[in-house]
Amino acid sequence: MTQLSRALKGEITPEMELVAASEGVTPEFVRQGVAEGTIVIPCNMGRKNISLVGIGAGLRTKVSASVGLYGREASLQDEIAKIRAAVGAGTDAIMDLSVSGDIDAMRREALALSPKPLGTLPLYQALAEAGEKYGSAAKMKVDDLFAVIERQVLDGVDFLAVHCGTTMDIVERARKDGRIDPLVSYGGSHLIGWMISNESENPLYTCYDRLLEIAAKYDVTISLADGMRPGCINDSLDGAQVQELVVLGELVRRAREAGVQIMVKGPGHVPLNQLKATIALQKSLCKGAPYFVFGPVVTDIAAGYDHISAAIGGAISAWAGAEFLCYVTAAEHIGIPGAAQVREGVVAARIAAHAADVAKGLPGAAEWDLKMSKARKNLDWKEQIALAIDPERAAQLRKERSDETSEGCAMCGKYCAMKVLSEYLNTARQNC
Repeated sequence: MTQLSRALKGEITPEMELVAASEGVTPEFVRQGVAEGTIVIPCNMGRKNISLVGIGAGLRTKVSASVGLYGREASLQDEIAKIRAAVGAGTDAIMDLSVSGDIDAMRREALALSPKPLGTLPLYQALAEAGEKYGSAAKMKVDDLFAVIERQVLDGVDFLAVHCGTTMDIVERARKDGRIDPLVSYGGSHLIGWMISNESENPLYTCYDRLLEIAAKYDVTISLADGMRPGCINDSLDGAQVQELVVLGELVRRAREAGVQIMVKGPGHVPLNQLKATIALQKSLCKGAPYFVFGPVVTDIAAGYDHISAAIGGAISAWAGAEFLCYVTAAEHIGIPGAAQVREGVVAARIAAHAADVAKGLPGAAEWDLKMSKARKNLDWKEQIALAIDPERAAQLRKERSDETSEGCAMCGKYCAMKVLSEYLNTARQNC
């Protein structure tokens, strides 16, 4: 039985209890959220070395980091270094988005190396193997795709990103709408290429029940990816994106009826003024399913700094109701990120997530900031560094930019406002 089916029967599972303890909520709160579909706990039944994570309404906003083999220069060791960097920076989940090389080895290394829930996009591997086997990815068979899905699930993958809602009708809508950037989703564009080449409907849509059967058997969470996500802010909330979201809402309902946990992956480029509307629309059409947003980036001109653009969009989106942030690195739109960019991207996304949690009043969020405020008031540098979201970076900057023996900060020195005011108040008290 899946977590969802057990929750619907009123059962509080050990997994729900562990999530509740880590979140500071009651086990019944988690059970009810899982039963309603507003909380998911991605955990393959066959997975052993996993740190359980709950994603959804009323829980801390979570962060995912993407790694994977891409191109001839890709190295398994480089991707392992990125996983270590992401885990060290505090990511809540890892996604292996490998599209080339030894994809099986990459996935198995990720599962062995990281205790975090692991997600994949199985279409990538199915297309790569079809290219090798038949000489063209367009010759992929439907059974080839589902064989890859089963293989990945048997390895222990916890959640699957799948473009089930990208139908031929929606592709035609996108063509008529005249988008600036027609398709930017790697999986979506290749899937649509397969559909057009084979004059066939999306197999992940037509064979959706087959996918649900596999997911239910191993309690794998489905993450419905959006093939029509906007690739520039000009295309945000266009007809194709919204039409696909309607289809995804129907697929959410069918998954829940099958006892399968499900979340929805969201858009990439959204202007600030459309973020709240985008989240509200997804929550309405997809019946409160957890929203896994990619960024979103809020401007198209931040090349080289897209982790900042995404942190802005992520904070506002999470405050508006999104529960899971896919990090964006500084290398987005430019190239493949290294381990340093991966670490930086995770930290930026975690800052966004925490800012939203404070705004939403989630248990313990504001208390963390209060502890930092008190440490600053007391000029307790050791405590400030320990409380920083990235203690390693904070300690490095403290060492590089200041006299570590000084009580004040590097900016103010002996004229530190905290120090001067504290001395004045202490003197005033003594003279009273």
